[in-house]
Amino acid sequence: MATNRLFWEDPYKTECEASVLKVKDNEVVLDQTVFYAFSGGQASDAGTINDIPVKEARKAGDEIVYLLESTPNFQNGDKVNIKIDWENRYKLMKLHAASHIIYFLTEEKTGLKKIIGSNVTVDKGRLDYEYPESIAELLPDIETKANEVFSQDSTITVYPDEKDPKKRWWECKDWKVPCGGTHVKSTQEIGNVRLKRKNIGSGKERIEIYLA
Repeated sequence: MATNRLFWEDPYKTECEASVLKVKDNEVVLDQTVFYAFSGGQASDAGTINDIPVKEARKAGDEIVYLLESTPNFQNGDKVNIKIDWENRYKLMKLHAASHIIYFLTEEKTGLKKIIGSNVTVDKGRLDYEYPESIAELLPDIETKANEVFSQDSTITVYPDEKDPKKRWWECKDWKVPCGGTHVKSTQEIGNVRLKRKNIGSGKERIEIYLA
């Protein structure tokens, strides 16, 4: 049975009740959840199930499996309460949305469409490219344009694909990309960001994104 992903319906929801479908040692599967598991480069949420901290959350087919830090105080069929760390989630939502927009602004500046890596944690977002020279001199302009976008109240929408409900789309202004992560509803929520260049090897450049 697939885990119902409530974070897709409302990424601002921080708590829910769920039924336990499976318990094996410290691993748990629920019928529904607000707790995001690592996917698409976005880090997992932090939080608890019945006040027990979650050590790891991972996708397993259509299910999400949670590894708890201690033995569950519940069994199959029980009702449990799931809570996430909202401060962490909100940082992830802002940084993930910011990463998409900076990707498109970088494409407009450089013509680069293909990234060779990306990741979003509570500390920063990152975009990795194959690029023959330092990207540092381009970052001030990209950062300025990004912060101009973030000063506006532009709507961000995330919705399921018409033909494949497991696939989701992120859209803002004229920008659109497949993404199943969690995002803020408006660019204005992101606030200002600062960009930093990092060399990750010959011919490879990384843009790091920080909330200012």
